Amino acid sequence: MKQTIRPVSGFLFALATAICWGTVPLALKPIVQIIDSSTIVWYRFAVAAIGLLVILTLLDKLPHAKLLLSPRFRWLTVIGIFALGGNFLLFNTSLTYLDPAVTQVIAQVSPFLMMVASAVFLKELIGPTQKIGAVLLIIGLLLFFNERLAELFTSMTAYTKGVLLSLSAALVWVGYGLAQKLMLRRFNSQQILLIFYAGSALLFTPLATPSDVTKLPWFELFCLAYCCLNTLVAYGSYAEAINRWDVSKVSAIITLTPLFTILFSEIAHWVAPNVFALPDLNLLSYIGACVVVAGALCSAIGHKFLFRHKN
Repeated sequence: MKQTIRPVSGFLFALATAICWGTVPLALKPIVQIIDSSTIVWYRFAVAAIGLLVILTLLDKLPHAKLLLSPRFRWLTVIGIFALGGNFLLFNTSLTYLDPAVTQVIAQVSPFLMMVASAVFLKELIGPTQKIGAVLLIIGLLLFFNERLAELFTSMTAYTKGVLLSLSAALVWVGYGLAQKLMLRRFNSQQILLIFYAGSALLFTPLATPSDVTKLPWFELFCLAYCCLNTLVAYGSYAEAINRWDVSKVSAIITLTPLFTILFSEIAHWVAPNVFALPDLNLLSYIGACVVVAGALCSAIGHKFLFRHKN
């Protein structure tokens, strides 16, 4: 299907995606203190799967089950389900130890790990701007963790454990990214998400305790509902954005996610200081977050500027 370029709506969908991904750790933070991560992840996947099933059924775009049963796609489906499920679980668990802003800055490692994995497994080339972006990422992370570097490398504190969980989430996400990339040859992005959502919901069913939702006060219950809808809306908005706008431009907006998290963390603390903690960041940490985002931007759209005068 030929892509219809609609830059305004594409920008708005990309912005909605970045805001959704930027706010979800803030909403998750109060919940993970009360119920376990497996139950939270199960609710998010179950609601997203049901919502997407209804949408694709109405649009008559459900994936063909026979194709999924072929040996190649069967294994890709298994890898994608375990990788996406693992990513959600590890990310949720890391929030019991870290501020939301920290988890989102670390999450920017995922695209660079995906770049390396694509070069190794799919033989894709790594361009000069992507290499510059990787260097900026490392510098940015060192600046971001400037006050905690000694702690991260010398002791297994709660903070170190959270960072390791968050890094593991970024690493596991690569499996999902590769599986999705290969499955896009025969399925569209929404069909793939339905498969992964439904499979992940089934994967977490034995581990979840749905009745624990009764333990949540009204505000935390609202946060859980937001997280469930967020899963459906964020990925749906992302799919619409890349259907309407250049992928590189969409990626440029998405890389701003950590800055949205920091911004909304500040606003949330100002509105409800008893519920949301102020990000524990100094000036160098803020600069580091900006450098990390700059690295991601360089990888996403740097080639547009470096080679724009070349034919």
